[in-house]
Amino acid sequence: MNVILAVSGGIAAYKTLPLTSALTKVGCDVQVVLTKHAREMVMPLPYETLTSRKVILDMFEPQAEDVLAHINLARWADVVVVAPATANIIAKMAHGIADDFLSTLLLAYGGPLLVAPAMNDQMYLHPATQANIETIAQRGAEILAPVEGQLACHTVGVGKMMEPEDILKAILATAMPKTMTGKRILVSAGPTQEQVDPVRYLTNHSSGKMGYAIAQAAKNAGADVILVSGPVHLDPPPGIKTIPIISTRDLEKAITEAFETCDALIMAAAPSDYRPAVYLDNKMKKGEEDLSLALTRNPDILSAVKEIKKPHQVLVGFAAESQNVEGYAQDKLKRKGLDMIIANDITAANAGFGHDVNTVTVIDRAGQVDHWPTMSKDRLAAQIIERVDKLLNEKKSL
Repeated sequence: MNVILAVSGGIAAYKTLPLTSALTKVGCDVQVVLTKHAREMVMPLPYETLTSRKVILDMFEPQAEDVLAHINLARWADVVVVAPATANIIAKMAHGIADDFLSTLLLAYGGPLLVAPAMNDQMYLHPATQANIETIAQRGAEILAPVEGQLACHTVGVGKMMEPEDILKAILATAMPKTMTGKRILVSAGPTQEQVDPVRYLTNHSSGKMGYAIAQAAKNAGADVILVSGPVHLDPPPGIKTIPIISTRDLEKAITEAFETCDALIMAAAPSDYRPAVYLDNKMKKGEEDLSLALTRNPDILSAVKEIKKPHQVLVGFAAESQNVEGYAQDKLKRKGLDMIIANDITAANAGFGHDVNTVTVIDRAGQVDHWPTMSKDRLAAQIIERVDKLLNEKKSL
C-alpha cells in the first residue's frame, strides 16, 4: 500500500513519527511530505530513516529527482493522509489554492484522502474553519475528527489530533477490498475471569490485542462484525458491536447466541479451562497453613459451537502453546471440527500475549500448513481475514 503522509505545521507534527513507524511495520510504502511550517516543528532525517525515502520539502528543490513529483506521486499513492491538518492547509484545500508542493499535490490527487485536523479549539470551531472542513468532506475527504483534551496553548478543548494508532486504523481501512460486504463475522477476544471471592479471580495473560485487530480487519473488509470481549484495557472499536463478558460461561452464552446468524466465528479469546468449584461470598482470609483451591471444568465453547455449526459457516480457532505447537494445533483442529487454526508459541521472543507482533503457524482442514513470519498483529489480522474470506467463498461454491 502506497501512502503519502503529508505533515503540515502544527505542534502535533511530532505525533507523525510514531505513525510513520507504524505504517512501515505493517508493510506500507510511505512517502513523507513536510510543508515549510512543518519543518519548523520536525526534522526530515527521522522520517527518511524510517521510510528509506527522501522527504519532499519544496516544490522547486534544486536536487529534486522528479520535477513532476506532485503529479507522479498523485498517481502513485493509494491514500493521502494530511496529519496534522492545520486551519491553513484545510483552507487551501477548500479553495483550491496551490502555492506549495503539498497544496499542488492535493489538487492533482483524486484517490482516498484522510484529513486529521489539529489546532487551537477556537480556531477549529471558527465558522470559517468549520465551513472549510464541510467543503472538503462534501468533496470526498474523510475527516478524522480531533478530540477534546489538553492543547499546546495550555487550554482544554476540541482540537487535539486523533492518536496515531487510530489514524493507522483509518488508513488500513481504506486499503482493504470490501470483499466481506454482506457477511457477518463473530470474533472473541481477551481473557476470562473466574471469581474466587469478591476480590480475587483466576485469569490469564491475554491482552485482547489479536482479537481486536481481527475484528477491525473484518470491519475494514466490509463485514458486519460482532466482538465478544473479555476484560481488557482496550477501547471498544468504533462501528463494531461489542459484547462485554467476564467469565467463560458468559463467553459461551454470548457466542452460542450470536453464532447462528453469523457466517464465521474467529475464536481469538483465551477462556479459562477451569473455575473455582465454590464461589465464596465473603473475602477469603489468610490462614496459617497452605491453601488448596478446588476447581471444576469450564464448558468447552468450540465443542459446543461445533454441534450447532451449519455447512456454510466457518469456524476458526487459536492454539497458544509452549511446546509441540504444530502437533497440538493439528489435534485441536480435528477435535473441534475447525476449518482453520492459528497456532503460536507463547515462549517465542517478542510474540504472543501482550505484544504488538506475533509469529504464527496457520493450518486448515485440507492439511495446508503455513509458517507465517513475525509481523504486527494488525497486518496478521488482515491476512487472517483474507484466509477466512477465501474459506467462505470455497464453501459457497460447493
